[in-house]
Order: sequence, then structure tokens, then C-alpha cells
Amino acid sequence: MQDEAPAEDLARRAAAGDGAALDRLLGEIRPEVVRRCGRFLPCREDAEEAAQDVLLQVARHLPAFEGRSRFGTWLYTVVANCCRQKYRELKRRAAEQPAALRPEQAVDPRTTSVIAGSRVDLLEALERLEREHPHLVAPLVYRDVCQLDYAEAAERAGIPLGTLKSRLHEARRRVRPWLSAS
Repeated sequence: MQDEAPAEDLARRAAAGDGAALDRLLGEIRPEVVRRCGRFLPCREDAEEAAQDVLLQVARHLPAFEGRSRFGTWLYTVVANCCRQKYRELKRRAAEQPAALRPEQAVDPRTTSVIAGSRVDLLEALERLEREHPHLVAPLVYRDVCQLDYAEAAERAGIPLGTLKSRLHEARRRVRPWLSAS
């Protein structure tokens, strides 16, 4: 969303019940939502599914958006939550139905993106962090994944700026070895 002002205005109008504004807003934010979902989910199809979930959540819950923070900040929270939920769903499905890969479906490690692998590592690390230290997840997701500035991340997490910085430092310290161990 390169020009935030129109999206902010459309979000305000859509939250007030303007259906045309909602349609236009969803069309405008879709490319950015897909891109942001791709930061979490290495497979494009999974990222696009998560993006559809995000757009559905925006359409359903925008009337409850109170405007205390920027729409973009609220949207990135929805993106993070939907992507993490999609990852859990994919993990659960894979555990329930381990599918045998045909030889032509096997992943060639020489062509697999290192970045894609690191995103899977990050999702695994976030899952572990959530189990062990749930209060550290939001600061890490808002600041390092959604790339919100410190003030926006603190506002979104509902904690003071100093607390956010402290928790972010602790989250990074705990996650770092899990990422490098992979």
C-alpha cells in the first residue's frame, strides 16, 4: 500500500458501512496482502490462500475496526494472525495425512530457496516461542515480520514502548539459536 491515505480513507468509509468503499479497499490491498503473506509462507499457493483468508477477515471485521491505530497497522496484524493460522492448519493436515510424494513432486534441494526454508524455520520458531513464552510473540511478529516501526508495534501489542523493546530483545535472543540450529 504505497499510498496509505486512500486506503485509510477507504477503510474508514467501509467500516461505516460503505459497500463500494469496501470492494475498492479489498482490491487495492490484495497485492500487498499477498506479498506480506509470502513473507510467512514459502509456498505461493499457501500464501495466496492465506491472503484470501485475510481479505475475508477484513471484510467481516472491518466494521469493528475502531480507528485507534492506522488501518495498515490493523491489517498487518490480521495478515500475521491468518498466516500463522494457515501454517498451523498445514502442519496439522500434513501430520494427519502424510502424502507420499511422486518422484516428479520431490523438491530438488539445489533449486529450493534458502529464503523459503528460513521462513519455515521462522514459523517453527514462532510456534515454539508461542508455546514457551507467548508474551514474546507479538513484539517479534509486529516488529520483525510485519516491519512496523517500534511505536506502531507497541501500540498494536498494547504495551508501552520500553516493554516492547525489552520483549523484542528477549524474543530475538530466544529465537536466534533455534533459527541457526536448523
